[in-house]
Amino acid sequence: MTSHLDLARQFAALHDPSAPLALANAWDVASARLVEAAGAPAVATTSAGVAWSLGAPDGDALARDRALDLVGRVAGAVSVPVTADIEGGFGADPAGVGETVAGVLAAGAVGINIEDGTRAPGDHAERLAAARAAASAAGIPLYINARIDTYLFGLGAEETRLDETLARAAAYLDAGATGVFVPGVTDPATIAELVKGIDAPLNILVGPGAPTVAELGALGVARVSLGSWVAEAAYAVVRRAAEELISGGTYGSLAGSLPYGDLNGLLKG
Repeated sequence: MTSHLDLARQFAALHDPSAPLALANAWDVASARLVEAAGAPAVATTSAGVAWSLGAPDGDALARDRALDLVGRVAGAVSVPVTADIEGGFGADPAGVGETVAGVLAAGAVGINIEDGTRAPGDHAERLAAARAAASAAGIPLYINARIDTYLFGLGAEETRLDETLARAAAYLDAGATGVFVPGVTDPATIAELVKGIDAPLNILVGPGAPTVAELGALGVARVSLGSWVAEAAYAVVRRAAEELISGGTYGSLAGSLPYGDLNGLLKG
């Protein structure tokens, strides 16, 4: 059985632009097992999918204990490294973030995503430092993926957004982050500038219309994530099936579904 420390080292080594780490984010044990069975070298959770599956909206509304319980279930169900999206850290202050990270590590994960959102960059750097301190205390080289939301939320003036993003990245890396995640960017020229200006592995959020994994790797991207897209697609099937059944009495939207025996067998393994 691979040790927690070995899983952490293994996960960090997967961040390589020559073969970017491609993550189809999971939100429960079944989706995590499916991702692993598809050949993924690691499993990442999506905070939105996790929150929705537990009856909460995304955006720091989910209680920390429920989030950590899910992380533990996922980490205990797969043999590959697990990285957990912990939204803004599930803590009101840096000390609270440190408590969350201790819980993430106790649950068996070896990485986190933590987002700045509209929080002041200086405040977020303190939260990242607390996360790193908690990981150091546990003796695990936690992969801290610092998410910068300047592009996702359109923060600041467009003409200075790149410089602001690079400044935040530098501050977050100084505070203890391992890598940087910049969702909301799919333009190759901007991505190339981010790679050039960030001295750490860059993670890009992808979906329909975004460059391929190979194209992003050629630009220097080390990690590619589907984020909440997979969960959104799964819930779209639920809505289509329900609407078709109720309005037309037919079931065509269920064609191509995963066979019962395949899924049940996967969870028995």
